[in-house]
Amino acid sequence: MFTTRPTLQGTFGMVSSTHWLASQSAMAVLEDGGNAFDAAVAGAFVLHVVEPHLNGPAGEVPILLAPAGGEVRVLCGQGVAPAGATVAHYRGLGLDLVPGTGPLAAAVPGAFDAWLLLLRDHGTKPLDEVLKYAIGYAEHGHPPVENITATVESVRELFETEWTSSAEVYLPGGRAPRPGELLRNPALAATWKRLLAETAGAGDREARIDAARAVWRTGFIAEALLRQSRRPTLDSSGSRNTGTLTETDLADGTAGYEAPATYDWNGWTLCKAGPWSQGPALLQQLALLPADLPQYGSADYVHLLIEGCKLAMADREAWYGDADEVPLAELLSAEYNSGRRDLIGADASWELRPGSPGGRTPRLPKLAHARVPGGGAGVGSGSGAGVGEPTVAMAAEPRVSADGTTRGDTCHLDVVDRWGNMIAATPSGGWLQSNPVVPELGFPLGTRLQMTWLEEGLPNTLTPGRRPRTTLSPSLALRDGVPVLAFGTPGGDQQDQWQTHFFLAAALRAPVRGGLDLQGAIDAPNWHNDGFPSSFYPRGWRAGSVTVESRMPEEVVAELRRRGHDVTVGPAWSEGRLCAVARDPRSGVLSGAANPRGMQGYAVGR
Repeated sequence: MFTTRPTLQGTFGMVSSTHWLASQSAMAVLEDGGNAFDAAVAGAFVLHVVEPHLNGPAGEVPILLAPAGGEVRVLCGQGVAPAGATVAHYRGLGLDLVPGTGPLAAAVPGAFDAWLLLLRDHGTKPLDEVLKYAIGYAEHGHPPVENITATVESVRELFETEWTSSAEVYLPGGRAPRPGELLRNPALAATWKRLLAETAGAGDREARIDAARAVWRTGFIAEALLRQSRRPTLDSSGSRNTGTLTETDLADGTAGYEAPATYDWNGWTLCKAGPWSQGPALLQQLALLPADLPQYGSADYVHLLIEGCKLAMADREAWYGDADEVPLAELLSAEYNSGRRDLIGADASWELRPGSPGGRTPRLPKLAHARVPGGGAGVGSGSGAGVGEPTVAMAAEPRVSADGTTRGDTCHLDVVDRWGNMIAATPSGGWLQSNPVVPELGFPLGTRLQMTWLEEGLPNTLTPGRRPRTTLSPSLALRDGVPVLAFGTPGGDQQDQWQTHFFLAAALRAPVRGGLDLQGAIDAPNWHNDGFPSSFYPRGWRAGSVTVESRMPEEVVAELRRRGHDVTVGPAWSEGRLCAVARDPRSGVLSGAANPRGMQGYAVGR
């Protein structure tokens, strides 16, 4: 079939990310003798610079890594709620939801420590060698992509009147960054240079990395983050609030490793982060598939995936979170999914239908039951096109509101090297529109606590020491126990929809050049549904809503509507921002592909 680009193949290394400068920086590390983990860290810090509207150092990142010959592990860079972030505190401020912007929404930052832990334990390069690419682009500038300009213009008034430290970086001289000109962030460059200077005498490679982690948690960086958290800041609630971060929260905020959640399907083993993420929703969607799938791309096929996704996401709402007991084994069991599969009928469901794993009684947040006029459901109504990350191609509704409220902006990065090391990571949070830029550092705090509920007793209740349930969801897939495929996408609540569609397309369709047709699977017409509460403030949802690309066959769209789906036809290239790399363990051939939508994601390799 026709694809926008070829699926790249080679034997040395492959990188795919949501920005070409990050991809090429990571490839430069491979060319310089580094491994996939060195390359990923270098690429990640470049993403902080070149996609500041999508991620930052004080955000978060879940990482799936597969060292050559080793076990797949999850490296969790999702920080927890601070000790003072209690439901009572937020309710006492008159809030029903955690704001979508401002310091009240900030979890303990997790991304920086996760990347440095990865570099220490699995990389080979010194810290200064992986940071030099990000420092160079921050100090000397990079030509910004169009959506940085659009994001800054969306929050111009907020920056000029309230978040003036952000205006200094992103509105220099009162002018938003322009494509074709250079955007610099000298404060960020100075932060990393000072970090390197303060740790220069710390000892060997590993000791210096640990010293840098300590500077983040207890040194000048921590001090600046705390000052910012304590400044009254206008947030999306319309009030000026201070955050809850303390010295102890930051000092204790370290990343860590854990086992992945897994599911076996048709000879594949899919690996995801645990139910503190939405990752197991992809596994549940696979578990709901019948033995005999409808023809790929047919109305029956699309309907089946839409309805299965709704059931998985209803379970996400009822059961997922960083709580002590999430019944994941039951949620993925054959018995449970046999009964759930029977709920998928010929027509579209407009209800939120969580199941009862192990006989447990599901409990949904009260706001998940709220109705609004016009057939929608939830807190406010979203648009069919563009709810969540609007796939970079500008959708009918802006991605960023004037108050900085953002729905699901994210990055993604995959790397595989010639030794067989493989990694998938989805960095996010700490966006330029999430919080004011910390003047001394050049980047803002994050807002991931907006994904928790201010209602006691739920798996995802705002709770000190617990991780908010994140939408960030990278993937690794194995064949016969050997890592073969790393992939992921930005997209908030859409991530594990688009990834399911991609994985099935790659697994079910004819290979190219003897390998998986990664680019064909990425380019295939895509879709998403909004039939469950959004993870992002103000937590709206639209029962029955499905958004498809206009490239989907008209007869499929017509049949979906006949079945009761509320279908919005979006732009031809508007659904998904997937990246993927692969390795054939028999031949050692590496593959790579990236999303053409938005015209900034690229794969490189040789």
